[in-house]
Amino acid sequence: MFGLPTPSNTAVSKPGAWEVEWPTWLLWGVIWACWLALVSAGGELPGWVRAPLLVVLLAWYLSFQHELIHGHPTSNAAFNRLLGLPPLAIWYPFDIYKLDHLKHHEDTYLTVPGVDTESNYVTAEQAERMGAAALWLLRSQRTVLGRLLLGPAIMITSLAARAWRDLVDGNWRALRVWAVHIPLVALLLWLLGSYTTISPWQYCFGIAYPALGLVMLRSLYEHRPGTLPAHRTVINESGPLWRLLFLNNNYHAVHHAYPELSWYRIQVAYAADRAGYHSRNGGFVVEGYNCLIRQYAWTPVDSPVLATAQQAPRRAPQPPAAATGS
Repeated sequence: MFGLPTPSNTAVSKPGAWEVEWPTWLLWGVIWACWLALVSAGGELPGWVRAPLLVVLLAWYLSFQHELIHGHPTSNAAFNRLLGLPPLAIWYPFDIYKLDHLKHHEDTYLTVPGVDTESNYVTAEQAERMGAAALWLLRSQRTVLGRLLLGPAIMITSLAARAWRDLVDGNWRALRVWAVHIPLVALLLWLLGSYTTISPWQYCFGIAYPALGLVMLRSLYEHRPGTLPAHRTVINESGPLWRLLFLNNNYHAVHHAYPELSWYRIQVAYAADRAGYHSRNGGFVVEGYNCLIRQYAWTPVDSPVLATAQQAPRRAPQPPAAATGS
C-alpha cells in the first residue's frame, strides 16, 4: 500500500496464524456485557444516563465490526461474520458494510467519486446536475453538526434506495443481505420491547441513530482529495477516549498502509515511525476530534465538489493556538 517498504520492526508485523487476539476477544466480551447490563437496567438507571451510554456503546460496536471485516479476532471470515451479524446498531447491515469497506481499501481510487465506495466527494459535473437541496445536504456532510444530525438519515436513505434498485433489477443476490438483516433486527426489537423498558422506537431513533452519527464523525475528514493516493489519508492525533472509541482508526494512514494490523497494534506502529507517516501522507495531520468540532461545527471542512478528477493536496485544518490533541 502507498509504495511503503515491508516493515522490519515488530510493531507492524502481522500476527501469527495461531495467535489468540485476547484484546479483541476482551473487547467483544465487554461490549456484550455492557449492552446486556444497560438494556436490562430498567429503573436502576434514568433514561438520560442510559441512552447516552448506549449511544457510545453502539458506536464502539460499529468500530468492533470494522475489526471483524479486517480479519480479527480470527482468520476465519465466516466465523468473524457470525460475530458481526447481530444488528445491535440496527441501521447498517454487516455484509453491506464489509463489501463496501473492502472496496474502499483500493487505495489508488480513494476519494474518487463513483469508484471509492466511501467517497464524500462529487465531480463538478455531478454537482451541476444536483438540485439545490441535494447540494446543500452534501455540503452539510462536511460539517460536524451535519455529519452527526443528518448523516445517518442520508446513509439510511441511501441504503434504502440501493435496496429498492436491487429489487427493481431483480438482483436477488444483493437482497439476500436484507433477508438476513431484517429478521435479525425484528427479533432484536421484539426482545427489547418484550423484556426491557426500552421501546423499539426509542432504540432505533434515540440510540442507534445518534450512534451511527457519532461513528460518522470519524470519517468527516479522514480522507481528502490529492494527486498522490498516499496524501489522501489522515493521521488524527486524538486523545485516549476518542482512540478507544474508534479503536485507533484515527491513525487512518497506518490502517490503510497495513489494513491487516489489529487495532491494539496500530498506535504502537505509529509511535515507532511518527515522522515517517507524516512525511508519507503529505503532512495530512489533524490535532484531534475536539479540534475538528471546535473549528468545523457548522463550517465545512472542505468542499465536497471536486474541480477536477483529483485536486492537489491542500493544507489540513490547523488547531487554534491554545488547542491540544484530544
